[in-house]
Amino acid sequence: MHFEYTEEHLAVRDAARDFAKSELLPGVIERDTEARFPYEQIKKMGELGFMGMMVDPKYNGGGMDTISYVLAMEEISKIDASASVSMSVNNSLVCWGLEKYGSEEQKEKYLKRLASGEIIGAFCLSEPEAGSDATSQKTTAEREGDHYVLNGTKNWITNGNTASVYLVIAQTDPAKGHKGISAFIVEKEWEGFVIGKKEDKLGIRGSDTHSLMFSDVKVPVENRIGEEGFGFNFAMMTLNGGRIGIAAQALGIASGAYELALAYSKERKAFGKPISQHQAIQFKLADMATQIEAARLLVYKSAWLKDQGMDYSDASAMAKLYASEVAMNVTIEAIQVHGGYGYVKEYHVERLMRDAKITQIYEGTSEIQKIVISRSILR
Repeated sequence: MHFEYTEEHLAVRDAARDFAKSELLPGVIERDTEARFPYEQIKKMGELGFMGMMVDPKYNGGGMDTISYVLAMEEISKIDASASVSMSVNNSLVCWGLEKYGSEEQKEKYLKRLASGEIIGAFCLSEPEAGSDATSQKTTAEREGDHYVLNGTKNWITNGNTASVYLVIAQTDPAKGHKGISAFIVEKEWEGFVIGKKEDKLGIRGSDTHSLMFSDVKVPVENRIGEEGFGFNFAMMTLNGGRIGIAAQALGIASGAYELALAYSKERKAFGKPISQHQAIQFKLADMATQIEAARLLVYKSAWLKDQGMDYSDASAMAKLYASEVAMNVTIEAIQVHGGYGYVKEYHVERLMRDAKITQIYEGTSEIQKIVISRSILR
């Protein structure tokens, strides 16, 4: 077991850390308050290579390993989880899914622009009646000659309005259940595609989360990913990697809150000495640091397994389950360390707590992760 970063890993981590502090931190409170998408920041992230980190360089990607990706995700998430979730979706779900399962034509047409950050993508699985139960797809795609006719509604879609390309999961043969689900690439400007209002959320408020409506949208057959009926497997395999990204996001949120709490504890005085010298605060900091380190090892293990070409489905589920719980625990304790100051926006930790909650819900709730893990250990 080698617990060391390579020089490349350190360079990626430091670059992400510098970018987060110089470009994301200014204005992050205002973007949260106004629920404003970080357009300029995301554009710069694309220019720096953060939006297609693991994609092969021949498709304009960075050709990096998953460890590099989670290191960057952690640093970005310490400052702005709204920016990091856009980064996660584009890297883990859209780019990875297209590179792994898309045709060469699809990669040339879409992946190159996505990996370079010229455009960003969205992953469309959830529906009003198909959240955790992804088999209950009501969106349909009926084939008519050289195209499919797409109808239905998707909701909770990250990058819902800012994306240019959408990977849409739809039912092509209802009689076959989940084996009749297929995946398609849909472009934003196509007729019949309508973007609903932006959701007013508790956390990650800068991320643009929308419902999407499809009304007789014509999708060319060449925009189907894989064969008919491959869509459910495509979604599940893509989400396995996506969970690593969200686990890294949760880790970053927890780390960011811990670092703020640690620094504040050394500055704030009570009863004649810094509160870091009071055992009650010391024990909180010790628990926070230990939980974060345990989460980090789970996240890195899942990333390492993926890089080795080994089965990482259980490891990614464990990483997401635990890291998201740690994110909630640590952010709550960070507010407690700050006392009354932690309850106001100026000190950032209340925002990190609000951002943390969603990591227990999207890309598979904590309960779904427990189903994945329990099925494996009982198999």
